[in-house]
Amino acid sequence: MLIDVMTEALRAHGDRPAVADRHTALSYRDLDRASSDQAAALRDLLPAGARPRVGIQAGNSVAYLVTYLAVLKAAAVPFLIDRAAGPQETAVIQEDCGLDLLVHEEITPVPGHGTRCCTLGPLPLSRFAAREDRPDLHDETEVCRFTSGSTGRPSCIEFRGRAVQQAAANWAEGTELSGDDSILCFASLSNGLAFNTSLLSAFLVGARLHLGSGLPTAGAVTRMLTASGATRLVGFPALYESLVRRPADPETYRRLRMAISSAAPLRPQTKREFVERTGVPLQNYFGVAEAGPLTFAADPLTDPGLGCPLPGVFLRAGTPREPAAVEARSESMGTRYLNAPGLLESRTGADGYYRTGDLGYLADGSLVLTGRSSQVINIGGRKVDAVEVAEALRGAEGVRDAVVLEVPDRHGGSALAAVLAADPGLDPAGPRQHLAATLAPYKTPSLLRVVTEIPRGTTGKPLTAMLRRLFDTPEDIA
Repeated sequence: MLIDVMTEALRAHGDRPAVADRHTALSYRDLDRASSDQAAALRDLLPAGARPRVGIQAGNSVAYLVTYLAVLKAAAVPFLIDRAAGPQETAVIQEDCGLDLLVHEEITPVPGHGTRCCTLGPLPLSRFAAREDRPDLHDETEVCRFTSGSTGRPSCIEFRGRAVQQAAANWAEGTELSGDDSILCFASLSNGLAFNTSLLSAFLVGARLHLGSGLPTAGAVTRMLTASGATRLVGFPALYESLVRRPADPETYRRLRMAISSAAPLRPQTKREFVERTGVPLQNYFGVAEAGPLTFAADPLTDPGLGCPLPGVFLRAGTPREPAAVEARSESMGTRYLNAPGLLESRTGADGYYRTGDLGYLADGSLVLTGRSSQVINIGGRKVDAVEVAEALRGAEGVRDAVVLEVPDRHGGSALAAVLAADPGLDPAGPRQHLAATLAPYKTPSLLRVVTEIPRGTTGKPLTAMLRRLFDTPEDIA
């Protein structure tokens, strides 16, 4: 079981430094003891029956990590929820997955039907009424994580313990992670970027894990780099964009050997400027929530794409002349979606390859992505590439950002919609005229909403559920 692997790692490294945040630091021995104590307290709070379900919705901290281990030690199943999820989205998760408890922060807007009952360590805990009709977990599920669902409801991916272990072990092997490394991670532990590269993988080899939290401003990141002596930096693209806007002190990056980004596209200019200013290779690896980390570039300065497959990973794609859907098979595959029976299976072939929704090709073994196949929207029989329309809208005067999506129209059919980040006084006629001059007429969204900023989660990806709610009243603003 996963907890056996983790406990063995904790006890193997004894008094070595294990994890730290801005306020707390624990050795491997301390972490083992603290999580065991908390597991004993948690058992008294769990409902009777096999494998209770405990949601964890909090920012990065030592307390989060202690709670995660405690849930596993208490023979419960942790459900790792994005801290940025609002009460409505968390309520959907609880409804779909039948959570018994939710461990959260004091400021977390818990769904109204949850009842605050106590604290687990420093984190508050809320209880939900038992649901007899909740979906059954797979017999081998030990951890659940979430990815954005095509319907706006988060999809809950079930993972076997062995899949989690292999994701960590293969990442450690493929990237030559060792006990001499010190990882500074600003990515949320609920996200695959941190979960696969910085959690169990660090423990397996006895590395040190430093957890950053809050807004990753250049000042905050550089201060923690100096204080932690980090050899690896893990964060979303916004972190690196912040760093390249600030003059670099070479001493800050003296020990740093590798920087890692994923989850959202990293602009080539940002990558180039970061490397030029710091001398540190910036890896933009490829992974998907359902299959774990998939590629790594040993030399990102010369690699033509996102790297070659990690150990235990097999990829299929197209050619430079004819890019095709990227398919992946790995030892870290999810089992299924708990709240969408059959959907993950329908995307996985009989030979075990998962269709990722990305388009690309392999160049000298390295994966090069060229676009997305899953962002094609069918409107009245015509196919519209949401990425193409969003890029065109970003070129319209006054538009800072744009997201294009499919929503129901007033008759229950499909409508092409766009959310624009712009000043409140923007006239929607301007962006429409811009599209009419560049794209086919059927690619112009029939529904538009203007907001000051596109709401995004901790990964930098748009919060599609929140964007869809802007169209609950289908009438256009124009």
